[in-house]
Amino acid sequence: MPEVALETVTPQLLAAVRAKVEIKDIPQAWKPAIYQVKAHLAEHAELSPGRQVFLYHHPTQRQAAMDIDFGIEVARPFADAGAVTCVSTPAGKVATAVHLGALSSLPQTHMGIHQWCAANGHAIGGFSWETYEWGNGPDPIQTIVRYLLR
Repeated sequence: MPEVALETVTPQLLAAVRAKVEIKDIPQAWKPAIYQVKAHLAEHAELSPGRQVFLYHHPTQRQAAMDIDFGIEVARPFADAGAVTCVSTPAGKVATAVHLGALSSLPQTHMGIHQWCAANGHAIGGFSWETYEWGNGPDPIQTIVRYLLR
């Protein structure tokens, strides 16, 4: 089980493209969305792009398709441009864990947070997000996973 911690977070602005995706389809859905965001940010360096962030809007039925904002951190608000919109991660208390290694094992980190929350009396809220810190290979160096708590 991953090491889970509680923290309070402030909102982070993102340039993002939203898609309604089933969990199993995320590996195919994220690249086209992120490439749209990267193309927009290439024309707007003043937004000071940062790390990739995927913001999950939890559906009422856990296995249903969900809205996902596939985004990149930005330093300030901007006007929406086509599919690329300015969104924000939520503020509040979160359960968080750092995933090291291949994305193929990332579901175990998510499951570990769910188990930790259940064992420690914390109810998961309507959002979770992953912040990716990339290295030179195909997988991130680390992925920070956060679940908003109720």
